[in-house]
Amino acid sequence: MKIVIIPSGFKECLEAEEVASAMDKGIRRFDPTVNTIVIPMVDGGEGFVKTIIRIKKGNLIFIEATGPVGEKVETYFGMYVENGVKTAVIEMAAIAGLKMVPHNQRNPLKTTTFGVGELIQAALDSGADHILIGCGDSGTSDGGAGMAQALGVRFLNQEQQVIDINGGGDLHHIAHMDISNVDARLSQVQINVACNWHNILCGANGVAHVFAPQKGATPIEVELLANGLEHYANIIKKVTGIDVKTLPGSGASGGLGAGLIAFTGAQLFPRYEIIMKYIQIEQHLQGADLVLTAEGCLDRQTPNGKIPAEVARLAKQLGIPVIAITGTIGKDAWVNYTSGIDAYMSIIQKPTSLEKAMEDAAHLIADSAEAAVRQIQVGYRIAERKYRKGII
Repeated sequence: MKIVIIPSGFKECLEAEEVASAMDKGIRRFDPTVNTIVIPMVDGGEGFVKTIIRIKKGNLIFIEATGPVGEKVETYFGMYVENGVKTAVIEMAAIAGLKMVPHNQRNPLKTTTFGVGELIQAALDSGADHILIGCGDSGTSDGGAGMAQALGVRFLNQEQQVIDINGGGDLHHIAHMDISNVDARLSQVQINVACNWHNILCGANGVAHVFAPQKGATPIEVELLANGLEHYANIIKKVTGIDVKTLPGSGASGGLGAGLIAFTGAQLFPRYEIIMKYIQIEQHLQGADLVLTAEGCLDRQTPNGKIPAEVARLAKQLGIPVIAITGTIGKDAWVNYTSGIDAYMSIIQKPTSLEKAMEDAAHLIADSAEAAVRQIQVGYRIAERKYRKGII
């Protein structure tokens, strides 16, 4: 049997390569002769830089920058050269990800993307001709205002005084902005962004309403953020002429997508479209009997461009069944049956705490992968018996 393993990472827990390794271990524990093809996938979030740099045989560059709660932290970006073009790879999760926000400080009214701007500046200082940015797993909702400040944008209040935007809760204080001092080098580089194409900045389906609760916002804070981002978008349109409110991807990473469009001239792409340029999976699917994919949480958002659904879409074109292994099964997870996932299972098989589940995640993933192939083996045996009896 040929099984292709194509998981994403488990947010705040395991990167894609660790998840893939655990799945492979579980399968081989049952049958070491199974032909497994392991393809860890990234979606622009945790692990994005390391995966791309590994594929391109580039280097990681470590620097100190401003973390999401305003403290200096060690972070990194990647750099590789191809056909004479020097490309920097940046992962917003490596400097402003949810994993970097202490649980007792999870409030997107007070977290910043300033460090993302510092990483972009560091990439420019390193002579990048092209910058590739992964947007995912964010702990912020400031519309990229923090990043903008690091790149030279000045935000002003009603009295024309410069103010600091330290999180989404400060956006409503902006009366005007000055973009005259934005780093001029931005106009000389190509910036491409891998993001969730379905995320938009404003409206009922805007990023504050959909994702801010996951970052610690209360219902009242969600409305404050939504109103602040709407106001912020109005200021951006007034100054730049760009209406970012409902542009595809504008809501990515708490609105960082909107800031990248408005202040860096970046071009946004569906994350899967960007990633597939680096990770070729179609050739590995040829002749596969089964695809195993994985995600930290499988829910109604999964079909909107997340890895399990995109993998399933490709597998279905080849008639290959797909099983998804997930940390948690969220609201309306059943909709994934309509996106090509044939079955899914949670790694949690008995009552446990979140902390314990995360601590044991690799072991639980291996157990689930083993259970999946054991169940398939049962199906084979049933089919074999029926065949011998002439029933099928």
